[in-house]
Amino acid sequence: MRILILVVLLTSFVTGAEKLKVLIVDGQNNHNWRATTPVLLKGYASNAMFALEVSTSPDKKKGTKEEWAKWRPDFSKYDVVVSNYNGQDWPAEVKKSFEEYVKGGGGFVCIHAADNAFASWLEYNKMIGLGGWGGRNEKHGPYVYIKDGKVVRDNSPGRGGSHGPKHEFLVHTFDAEHPIMKGLPSKWLHMKDELYDSLRGPGENMKILAYSDSDKSKKSEPMMMVLDYGKGRIFHTPMGHDTVSMNCVGFINVILRGTEWAATGKVSIPVAPNFPGADKPVPFTK
Repeated sequence: MRILILVVLLTSFVTGAEKLKVLIVDGQNNHNWRATTPVLLKGYASNAMFALEVSTSPDKKKGTKEEWAKWRPDFSKYDVVVSNYNGQDWPAEVKKSFEEYVKGGGGFVCIHAADNAFASWLEYNKMIGLGGWGGRNEKHGPYVYIKDGKVVRDNSPGRGGSHGPKHEFLVHTFDAEHPIMKGLPSKWLHMKDELYDSLRGPGENMKILAYSDSDKSKKSEPMMMVLDYGKGRIFHTPMGHDTVSMNCVGFINVILRGTEWAATGKVSIPVAPNFPGADKPVPFTK
């Protein structure tokens, strides 16, 4: 069974409280998860709040039925699950376990192509709010974007998911009062990344926190969202295509703040002192 469990052993305490236990799930992706998971680990390890583990699924081409039968992450052990996964459907038992985990109050963070995953899994689509590719269309829910300062739910027919060439782009704050967003600049320049557009899905119990203007769709596309699913909290960002886009102070800082919020409903992690402004992105080098 090809399961990688990477445990970062952290024994101290943060402000008298136990560390937040984070499980990163990877193993399949149409993006290079072998390169990006280490960047996520580096980012989380820059803050002593988090204790980290990684669960790697069986390989898409080489994974056997026996390996899949043994791959059973125990989500209940963690405060928050971070998905860097986009691939084969999980076994029914794992899907059910994950639904129960989030619905019961577990945190979930969905990053970039993880919102391409599981187009036919209704409850997952409710968790992430919006997704792309995988055959998504108007049957999966509306397009959702910002226009004239308001959220638009567009039921026009069409495929879900698109993007133009990778480029640096501005991220604009939409909900400055949400705990994840408090103190962030009204706009900041993100490292070169894919700017996802035309995502669609149920979009239920969802708040858009930030958006970026797409040259391709000519719309203001959601770049950070939070959702409720049962008692669980979800932070979703379609940013984070590769090591370049993830190695961004802005990206890492909002991921950490979003993860803390998903786990606890609060944010104590400060805005990074070198958080980018609107003029240039800031590489994450720790």
